[in-house]
Amino acid sequence: MDSLPTPVTQAGRDGLDAILRRPTGAVVVLDFDGTLAPIVADPEQARAHPRTLDALSTLTPHIAAVAVLTGRPAAVAVRLGGLEHLTVLGHYGTERWDATTGTVTAPAPHPGVAAVRAELPEFLERHGASQGTWVEEKGRAVAVHTRRAADPQAAFEALREPLADLATKHGLIVEPGRLVLELRPPGMDKGVALQEYVRETGATSVLYAGDDLGDLPAFAAVEKLRQNGIPGLLVCSGNSTEEVTELVERADLVVDGPAGVVQLLHTLGQTLTRP
Repeated sequence: MDSLPTPVTQAGRDGLDAILRRPTGAVVVLDFDGTLAPIVADPEQARAHPRTLDALSTLTPHIAAVAVLTGRPAAVAVRLGGLEHLTVLGHYGTERWDATTGTVTAPAPHPGVAAVRAELPEFLERHGASQGTWVEEKGRAVAVHTRRAADPQAAFEALREPLADLATKHGLIVEPGRLVLELRPPGMDKGVALQEYVRETGATSVLYAGDDLGDLPAFAAVEKLRQNGIPGLLVCSGNSTEEVTELVERADLVVDGPAGVVQLLHTLGQTLTRP
């Protein structure tokens, strides 16, 4: 049996120890893209790592709860990840997939999203968006991707401020990610959603794994929970080519992408299985 890696921080070691000592009070919350699913050029081609469900089936019987917390629409993450039996908090926690009923609950869409969607084609042309920049429809949000552009990072930086102005005009915010700028309603982020889920489940410890800028609020939420007496383990799904430096620096544990996340979950489940 593989052994669990040792977190590099004392807070992380305390978090892992709390999960191992009282697993029935532990919740595990996981990002989707870049954490359970490798990053791909076309978001519709994203799929959870093939060992994900096996790892989760080993882990979930021993802990309080597992949830996926993603910027994706909840139903899309369920479909792409095969996550029908999990709680999936989509659109940064605005939507919720109920595994028992197979339904998604969500508030009414923000009108600013429709307004931005209508303006984007002319807006991108006016701002000289390079060939390869494209728009992803996300229902309650829209995302502008630059990954396919000739110079993805330059295209990303050129659009960042203009898109922020457009979002503000329509009462939205911009959520930056890995070569993507998402325009979405304010008021909910992964930090808020994570804290609400911990309260809901009555968790006594938490593990959160993420890979991108949108996961920073969740990292901050775990740090706040620690201050309030709930230990936590922060895991960064990193790789050799694309890492969010701030996430790496704040993580207790950095693993090698989705394969590393899945291996960690599997090893944790096996460790909790031992008498």
